[in-house]
Amino acid sequence: MTALLRFALAIDWISDKFGKLAAFAVMSAAMISAGNAFLRYGLDISSNAWLEIQWYLFAVTVMLGAPIVLKLNEHVRVDIFYAKLKGKRSVYVDIFGMVVFLLPVMAVLTYLSWPLFTKMYFSNEVSTNAGGLVRWPAMLLLPLGFGWMFLQGVSETIKRVAYLQGKFEMDTHYEKPVQ
Repeated sequence: MTALLRFALAIDWISDKFGKLAAFAVMSAAMISAGNAFLRYGLDISSNAWLEIQWYLFAVTVMLGAPIVLKLNEHVRVDIFYAKLKGKRSVYVDIFGMVVFLLPVMAVLTYLSWPLFTKMYFSNEVSTNAGGLVRWPAMLLLPLGFGWMFLQGVSETIKRVAYLQGKFEMDTHYEKPVQ
């Protein structure tokens, strides 16, 4: 189990780095959006590339930020049931959800998105908008993000099994979000 835990912690470390990149992408998108609004409405100049880079950065935020959200145990749940679970029951629910839902779905989405990326990469597809950008970097985020979410799901499953065996300490506390 120690080799698996080391593997899980290595995935966590990389997810932390991706999370920092996602946070940088949010800030960058906000600054580009503000700059583009100033240029467009203040100086009457603009480019579609500025608009497109914003959705590229949004893709970075979502696809590389989702695994860190899973790692931090802040992902979406059915709170009505989950918040009422006591003790190790929530850990069993997490393992079930990851093995039955998360891992298969992420594997399928990774598999299905890879050909889309390779097609765009080899054709060097460019946006049809005037001044548009090459599309493959944004499309690469699909298999990368889904694949990394799969690996983070593996990491979380490993850690939860180790927790149930008494070989890993983790905070299983879940606080229902306030809306």
